[in-house]
Amino acid sequence: MIVSPRPHLMRCNSGAETCETTRIDRTKENLSQTQLYSMRQAELKLWKKRTEKLRTRNALVGVVLGALVLGIYGYTFHSIAQEFVMDEMDEEAKRARLPKTGVN
Repeated sequence: MIVSPRPHLMRCNSGAETCETTRIDRTKENLSQTQLYSMRQAELKLWKKRTEKLRTRNALVGVVLGALVLGIYGYTFHSIAQEFVMDEMDEEAKRARLPKTGVN
């Protein structure tokens, strides 16, 4: 019997053309140190590949969320600045509508 060094572990009978894929319980199976080591190496390689994908995806999500936050922040400042400009224009309009007296 041949055990492949992959996490899903293929078992092939010697001379067989097809193999069946089954999970192997490391505690119940009688595996040699070399087989355990090769399984661990294959799992580590798979983990590294998956973490690279996750890291890239997480960075992309972080950039998108950061851009969204900065956009909302910028829009808020822009709209508040326009409010102050509109308030100043309203005050000037009120002053222009008031009749001119000696006090003004």
